[in-house]
Amino acid sequence: MKNYHIYALGNALVDKEFEVDDSFFQHEKIQKGVMTLVDGESQETLMERLEEKFGLKKSAGGGSAANTLYAASQFGANTFYSCKVSNDESGDFYLQELGNHNIDTNSDSIRSDDGVTGKCLVMVSPDAERTMLTYLGISEKLTHDDVHEDALMNSKYLYLEGYLVSSETARKACIQAKELAEKHGVSTALTLSDPGMVQFFRGGLEEMIGTGVDLLFANEVEALTWTGEETIEAAVESLKTISKTLVITLGAEGALLFDGEKHIKIAPHKVKAVDSNGAGDIFAGAFLYGISNGLDFETSGKLASLSAATLVCEFGPRLAPEKHQELLQQVIQ
Repeated sequence: MKNYHIYALGNALVDKEFEVDDSFFQHEKIQKGVMTLVDGESQETLMERLEEKFGLKKSAGGGSAANTLYAASQFGANTFYSCKVSNDESGDFYLQELGNHNIDTNSDSIRSDDGVTGKCLVMVSPDAERTMLTYLGISEKLTHDDVHEDALMNSKYLYLEGYLVSSETARKACIQAKELAEKHGVSTALTLSDPGMVQFFRGGLEEMIGTGVDLLFANEVEALTWTGEETIEAAVESLKTISKTLVITLGAEGALLFDGEKHIKIAPHKVKAVDSNGAGDIFAGAFLYGISNGLDFETSGKLASLSAATLVCEFGPRLAPEKHQELLQQVIQ
């Protein structure tokens, strides 16, 4: 069995991205800046209105953890992804995208003849904020049977996508994967994913975290919402009770890390953002690549910050493959 730097569980979603104005959210009664789960019919109806009013900007393979693995794999990490797709055109497209970017998967068992492959409508407003409406489709049916134990036990890190908490079977799959990781001495990492997940699915996230993880990813809003604290410094102290190490992204203010011993402030890069979609994902991917390939926390954080700052300057949740090595050389030279 091939050795992997990162094994991840996540939703398999085909992203449909649109540039919209704020009035659209008001008209459609959509909560801006978060991910909202919708049914397939509602999503199709809204997508028709989006295409008519704004036109489709971009279509690509997505899903938070998949975006993270994409970044890590392009930097040079060996990665494995367990997800769920349907035996349809979108599923074919999604698996092809994984294979084209050197992300291994148990494709023989994750395809289903039932349902449809999930989609995510990503709406980017003029302030570069991303708002998502997601229909999980067959991705909601991810189960413990989709966990590939051999690949997991031969990995350095298990990475769990917090979005999976909304599905009972997927949440249980994450809990089982974490137990297997701990059994085999694999480090565990989890991202809180979205303020909405923290607000509405906290109990499920607590189940996934269990007695604690080795590494927790969160943005500032998620960290403050989870802890109920008013300052990020106080939130970090509280989060130390559930994770040995921490990565807290602060948007235009950079990031704050805790490596288990000391706090590390990562300086921001001043850029003109046009699309924040995928910024947290690429940050996690770059960081996981770094710490699983011999870089220290600070250097990994610098690579992650530079990568996220570069990504938000263009549309879409992923950078071109060749861009990753350019960024890596800027940080480690």
